[in-house]
Amino acid sequence: MYLASLGKLALGSRLKALSDHFYGAADEVYRALGAPIESRWLPVLRYLWDTGPGTVTEVAQAIGQTHSAVSQLTDKLVRAGMVRRRRDPADGRRTVLTLTDKAHGALSGLGPIWCAVQRGVGTSLEAHASHLLDAIAACERALRERPVAEAILAEHDAIRTAPLEIVPYAPALREHFHRLNAQWLERHFRIEDIDRAVLGDPERYILEPGGAIFFARLGDEVIGTCALLQESPGAFELTKMGVDETFRGLGAGKRLLEACIAEFHRRGGKTLFLESNSRLQTALRMYQKAGFVMQPSVREGSHYERADVYMVYQRGE
Repeated sequence: MYLASLGKLALGSRLKALSDHFYGAADEVYRALGAPIESRWLPVLRYLWDTGPGTVTEVAQAIGQTHSAVSQLTDKLVRAGMVRRRRDPADGRRTVLTLTDKAHGALSGLGPIWCAVQRGVGTSLEAHASHLLDAIAACERALRERPVAEAILAEHDAIRTAPLEIVPYAPALREHFHRLNAQWLERHFRIEDIDRAVLGDPERYILEPGGAIFFARLGDEVIGTCALLQESPGAFELTKMGVDETFRGLGAGKRLLEACIAEFHRRGGKTLFLESNSRLQTALRMYQKAGFVMQPSVREGSHYERADVYMVYQRGE
């Protein structure tokens, strides 16, 4: 499931999908059994059934929805003949919601259905039902203590002020080498056989022959990678540059490029080249600024089908 791969980023979307599923199942049951209500009506109707008349504000606070959402739902219930707005006899300034006779008639026979819903959800989800309810209760408590928007904004401030680090390869970062490059290749081209081999075993194809791999890290987030592949003694290829495009503008690509060039000089390299594609104009301009010069033809014996640009580094230390 794609949304699951996004983790906490898609939490709201996954919860909405679950909510829609349960609403849809309940409506299917109500229709099949001839119950004259809709699943989305339940919180307001059940609250007024259990506690008696109440204001929109009281209902909203009790069921954990916004005043606007409850007000809009009330409008639908009034049109359906289920709820009536009236002045509070004890305080004429207040408008309270009360169930109509139609609503009482509809709800009075729903006990067996609601009992079946309770049992059916338990049967379908088994032990997960109790775990889910406990988790929801825990989340509600946590959100009351610290609203999620407040926490997100605080984390954003921390991320924006965190220094961008360039770090060398470590086994714990291996998956990011594959992730960042595969993401980039699938978006712009396709993963070729040579890519599949290198990304699947960077130790064998890059590190063991005398190359290096660097990563750009922003706090705990790995947002870019680049490799220096030793093709032959003294000859290196700048390759597998991939930066998460959702972190554009932070200079990760430039910093990775500088790290690879510095490593090339540190190792006493004689030739440094790269292969790219003419569609990638932003990247090509970055390479040119760093000292790479466009060659008149593609590199002889190139391993890449997508490569129509060949550049050689011609700047000294």
